[in-house]
Amino acid sequence: MGTAQWEAGEGPRDRLLSLGTQALSDVELLAVMLGTGYRDCNAVELARQLLVEFGGLGGLLRVDGPRLLAWPGIGRAKYAQLRAALEMARRQALQEMGKVDVLSSPEEAGRFLQYHLGSRDREVFCCIFLDSQHQVLCCDDLFFGTLDGAAVYPREVATRALQYRAAAVIFAHNHPSGVAEPSAADRRITERLCAALGLLDIRVLDHIIVGRGNEFSFAREGLL
Repeated sequence: MGTAQWEAGEGPRDRLLSLGTQALSDVELLAVMLGTGYRDCNAVELARQLLVEFGGLGGLLRVDGPRLLAWPGIGRAKYAQLRAALEMARRQALQEMGKVDVLSSPEEAGRFLQYHLGSRDREVFCCIFLDSQHQVLCCDDLFFGTLDGAAVYPREVATRALQYRAAAVIFAHNHPSGVAEPSAADRRITERLCAALGLLDIRVLDHIIVGRGNEFSFAREGLL
């Protein structure tokens, strides 16, 4: 049964239209996105199965494609819808962050980075390059690793910063483990990057570690 086949007013789509998205549970929102279920399993039940199996919305967004595609009722079309929804949210968050002074709105940076890095299943180190007004010029994913880490090269970061004529930069990377606490290696590479960019008069505003639904900010903790 799909969401269009519920009795008037009882389905999640009707609730969304009458009450707004905030009134819906995670299960109901996912059911609206899926649209249909499969034999003897409606869209709401399929959504509930997925959230239980993969550990909520965050886990569902992190799961690899083959595993999700193998789930009953999830074909290429539904998988594409889920990935497209995440990418739309990421782009909207980047656009919003680009409109403000990042220093005066750190929540925008955190929100974008959760969309950008929170669903990755391997470590990614990215740089947000900013102009002299602390508005976003570009966000680049520069280094990629395994679950254990990513090799980060200050020379490459400096080269990109000069390429964009950046006046400031925010570093960010994710911890696929979900724990947003800096390791000794995280602290060391932050010091090396700050030293390298300091020689070029490029200010390091923050290094943000993205965990599962939370972030650790070097600037907020007084580590920069």
